[in-house]
Amino acid sequence: MESALVELLPAQQVAPKRMHDAMRYSTLGGGKRVRAMLTFAAGELTGAEPDKLRIPAAAVEMIHAYSLIHDDLPCMDDDVLRRGKPTCHVEFDEATALLAGDALQSLAFQVLGDYRLCDRAEDQLRLIQLFAVACGSRGMAGGQAIDLDAVGQQLTLPELEHMHILKTGALIRASVLMGAYCGRPLSTLEMEKLDRYGKCVGLAFQVVDDILDEEGDAGTLGKTAGKDKAAGKPTYTSIIGLAEAKRLAGELLADAHESLAPLGPRATRLRQIADFIVRRER
Repeated sequence: MESALVELLPAQQVAPKRMHDAMRYSTLGGGKRVRAMLTFAAGELTGAEPDKLRIPAAAVEMIHAYSLIHDDLPCMDDDVLRRGKPTCHVEFDEATALLAGDALQSLAFQVLGDYRLCDRAEDQLRLIQLFAVACGSRGMAGGQAIDLDAVGQQLTLPELEHMHILKTGALIRASVLMGAYCGRPLSTLEMEKLDRYGKCVGLAFQVVDDILDEEGDAGTLGKTAGKDKAAGKPTYTSIIGLAEAKRLAGELLADAHESLAPLGPRATRLRQIADFIVRRER
């Protein structure tokens, strides 16, 4: 994934150099690459070529990096540590960080149009459409807006789930489906099962994030620990408690595995990633 991103991101010597440096700083050399792994694993399920899969996987990582740059800005979460190093606006400046995030978002869609990813043109169009929805007001950006509005509020559990289905889950779900679209077509039932898996692991990722924010430390997490609680943000641990949040993560993991049952051994990698998402320590 790192080599694909190095290839697809603007080179260091290309102007505007400072903005391109910020894009590379925020995208390369860090992160779990969970979304990219999901794209490759779903593509493995449908027999997609790895060389094709690196393109949507890189696009997903670019969008994720852009979202982190913007989330960390003073107008949002105002954070100074990300992936174990200073956040983009601290290392560079706020204006450069804002523009680097904007450029990463544009580049993600550019690479999806630059390469032939699907055998059928309509499948590639559908891939780009679902990606756009996952990034926009009905996905990640909308979830972040709800998150900002929720500071200091007491959300119900369904309200919290809705927020995170958009903020965190939408891009994770899209990562899975985009990988699948790059290979042979799945039946309607198979696609529904894969979609269900994506929704379960997307929500589980956020539940575990909230648990780690409560229990972890900055050295392990690579970001500021306890910041959501300090900011008065509603989380799974603040609404249902730590023990219940851990139980919910286990339930979502079981649901994810159940969704993959009809897909057989081809879904082995997806099962392993689900386990990793729930059992990770950072």
